[in-house]
Amino acid sequence: MAAAVPFEQWTAEEKYGHFMRRIENGEKIEADDWMPDDYRKALIRLITMHGISEIMGAFPEKEWVPKAPTLRRKLAIMAKVQDEMGHGQLLLRVAEDLVKPCGKTREDILQDLFAKRLKFHNVFHMPSPTWADAAVIAWLVDGAAILSQTMMLKTSYGPYGRALKRICQEESFHAKHGESLTLSLAEGTPAQRRMLQEAIDRWWEPLLMFFGPKTKEATGHTNVDKNLKYKLRTKTNEELRQEFLSKYVPKIRLLGLAIPDPTLRYDDEKGEWIYREPDWNKFKQIVTGNGPKTDERLRLRRTSYENGRWVREALAQWKAAAV
Repeated sequence: MAAAVPFEQWTAEEKYGHFMRRIENGEKIEADDWMPDDYRKALIRLITMHGISEIMGAFPEKEWVPKAPTLRRKLAIMAKVQDEMGHGQLLLRVAEDLVKPCGKTREDILQDLFAKRLKFHNVFHMPSPTWADAAVIAWLVDGAAILSQTMMLKTSYGPYGRALKRICQEESFHAKHGESLTLSLAEGTPAQRRMLQEAIDRWWEPLLMFFGPKTKEATGHTNVDKNLKYKLRTKTNEELRQEFLSKYVPKIRLLGLAIPDPTLRYDDEKGEWIYREPDWNKFKQIVTGNGPKTDERLRLRRTSYENGRWVREALAQWKAAAV
């Protein structure tokens, strides 16, 4: 019997076919496994955006840590901010293994962020002027994130799936925190209810944008298609947006709050929500680094990163001396 040809001697087509069969069979791809460049690039784009969004997502709520109305609320929002930063670091560690074969490091990822070459979610470019914004972020923005993240728990890339398992567990606590804040404001004084309604009015369009455009034609790229093909995700942007509307529209209305879209309705025949399309040109401007708070928050992140440089350098020297 002829000896099997070593994997290293397979053609590119044979390697790709074997890889896709593994994907179709539900196997998990690990960092050291062979993967096509297209798959690696899709992973890097997805995971770096997720990781950076977790880090930048701490900033709108971080602003409210010193201004929280009670000590209990202060401790809760501090814990949430800490969790988000930890999620970002965990995901950047996953991304680091992917960019290393490309000759890049975590430092390069952060520099791409500072230079606006790396996108993060549109919602984290937005202002949070009142305490009610902290409530809406924790309840509705985190709720939207949970829908996206749980969808990817069965992702074909093993390290990402394992990181998501921990992240989703902690995000569920964040959503409960948001519900508690929202209920307190909804049951509060007329001024507090007005503040909550105003926050929902501000955040409704960014929340619809959160999941991205309906079709690839809206942005001119096929990133979602690639992610579906490689089973990095299992649902389209619109499927996730419809799930969000089905879950949260009844809850918002149950609190006696209004949704700032007079066209919003559920179409029984189509089995979907009809809503006013957000301004996708505005979305593109925001995610490419031109949001209301983009420059301010990037400046804060850059300052924090530079202030911590001595710690990274000291750890690098200690590691080198220990070898």
